Amino acid sequence: MSYPMQFDLKSKVIVITGGAGVLGTEFSKACAEAGAKVVILGRSFEKAEKLASEIRSLGQQAMAVSADVLNKASIETAHALIKANFGPVDILINGAGGNDPKATTGDEYFNALALETEGAKHFFNMDLDGFNYVFGLNFTGTLIPSQVFGKDMIGRPGCTILNISSMSAFNPLTKIPAYSAAKAAINNFTEWMAVHFANEGIRVNALAPGFFVTEQNKALLVKPDGSLTDRSLKIINSTPMRRFGEPGELIGTLLWLLDSNQSKFVTGVVIPVDGGFNAYAGV
Repeated sequence: MSYPMQFDLKSKVIVITGGAGVLGTEFSKACAEAGAKVVILGRSFEKAEKLASEIRSLGQQAMAVSADVLNKASIETAHALIKANFGPVDILINGAGGNDPKATTGDEYFNALALETEGAKHFFNMDLDGFNYVFGLNFTGTLIPSQVFGKDMIGRPGCTILNISSMSAFNPLTKIPAYSAAKAAINNFTEWMAVHFANEGIRVNALAPGFFVTEQNKALLVKPDGSLTDRSLKIINSTPMRRFGEPGELIGTLLWLLDSNQSKFVTGVVIPVDGGFNAYAGV
């Protein structure tokens, strides 16, 4: 190993699901800058292509692909397109995910009065379709791309799968049971895949971001006037570094996990990048 460490992803084909989201955008740009051929995969081709075009304008390699991570046929079609343009996939970042209001409760703690209150959202009337959608998006939306793109990695050195977990995987967050359950499943699935593919040389790890303001959670964390919500204040008070993370602060850990020259013996781990949130017991 040479020092200082330098991240080199030259010639690697990297597929990033959810690659045009707030965090995914940082992932896509960083991987391209490290020399990879980046595939930005998402439901909106226009959004993905805008980012891919921006990356290409810097002399780097990127392409946009529209696909649904919950539809295996869609991912297989995307796979064929990627192989035709860039070749077999070396690295997969499973970044697609999110929550939905239908899979949440209105209160942190159950309130029996909610049973008698018209329109109240509580555990007993939680929308099952909403719950299944959120769980599926986060878990099955990781399983399917891993099945399809992972085939390219068999018997080829330097291949890896990186799943995106969450703080809610370690300690379920109030109000979001489906999302928390799915992310806990991601942690377990990461360890399972790491063992299953160890003899093939495919490393499987997960990155667990702390709290970052994204498009999906902005309304929960920031009021229209720009001030923080009560939930934000609780989060920050439980984060020893006393702030939200910046997307760029994930990149060092991301690239380290992706570059087999730097993390060759690392597999089956879930690494928090959270400002100390997971370590803080509240006292």
